[in-house]
Amino acid sequence: MKDLTPFSLLLLKRRLFCMLVVILLLSAGRAPAADRPYDPLAVSDQNRFETLDFTVKDQGRRREIPIRVYLPLEKTPAPVVLFSHGLGGTRAGYAYLGRHWALRGYVAVFLEHRESDASVSWDKRPRQGMAPIQRAAGVQNFLLRVKDVSVVLDQLERWNKSDGHALAGMLDLSRIGMSGHSFGAATTQAMSGQVFSHGKSSYTDLRIKAAIAFSPSSPGRGSDPKEAFGSVKIPWMLMTGTRDFTGIGNGDLKSRLAVFAALPPGGKYELVLDGAEHSAFTDRTSPREAGKRNLDYHRVILALTTGFWDAWLCGDMAARTWLDGDGPNSVLEKNDRWQRK
Repeated sequence: MKDLTPFSLLLLKRRLFCMLVVILLLSAGRAPAADRPYDPLAVSDQNRFETLDFTVKDQGRRREIPIRVYLPLEKTPAPVVLFSHGLGGTRAGYAYLGRHWALRGYVAVFLEHRESDASVSWDKRPRQGMAPIQRAAGVQNFLLRVKDVSVVLDQLERWNKSDGHALAGMLDLSRIGMSGHSFGAATTQAMSGQVFSHGKSSYTDLRIKAAIAFSPSSPGRGSDPKEAFGSVKIPWMLMTGTRDFTGIGNGDLKSRLAVFAALPPGGKYELVLDGAEHSAFTDRTSPREAGKRNLDYHRVILALTTGFWDAWLCGDMAARTWLDGDGPNSVLEKNDRWQRK
């Protein structure tokens, strides 16, 4: 090194120092981001989102559909995930999902379905009986809901092309997922591949590329689940709990588990959370349900749903490897049940 100039010697020392820093980071498990294992719960401090409320107007039905949009602030088109609430819900519910999905880079669009929204309250059941709730969960509102979804998708396409609109150029509508809870799960199933026999074979919207149903349900008595779900072509993830019961229609665990059994193989997943009640997928515990909520439920839900969207909407192979391999076991508890096909 005696032939090196002072300047060359300084450069060499700097290079050696940088190499030492890299070695120390790697040995401490702090590898560069590209080398870190896939983590569906990881959120960068740089990620931000805003919450926007809109009303979609369907002039043909004289119907308004309020929506809440969790919009990532990065000014590039992002994949879109729709959410349909359960009976008695609103666009403001299930916010823990919208926040996390937005922080992970998805435009999360939460619909509010009139006539099966907060105007139908479970808390009023002791005074009013089950009749109003049964009516709200009937075929008429189901048909209104499935139409709501297509109308909102049509409006998102128009807004995405409208200069000056807050959503202009922000939506990647070639990558659309849909999810929902309870009545919203039934809505999601209908929009993403379930076949029906009451007057119409299918309500499927081909713009939807992957779907997640929280508290799914099988068709009514006399219907064959294989006929209803055997031709689902896109990836589906189903989530329920061992105490997931509503007392409305087919709202019991047997009905929920029959859905996965009837699905064809290929991108199909099922999670059964041990001890989870129907409200476990919501923001709050229902006063009519017993038991304390396991605070880990939402962590599991966020991890698996994010892995699913990343794998099947974004084509992220690291997410696919995590989801189809041992990744889910890193977030599940001992008695949770997880399967795929």
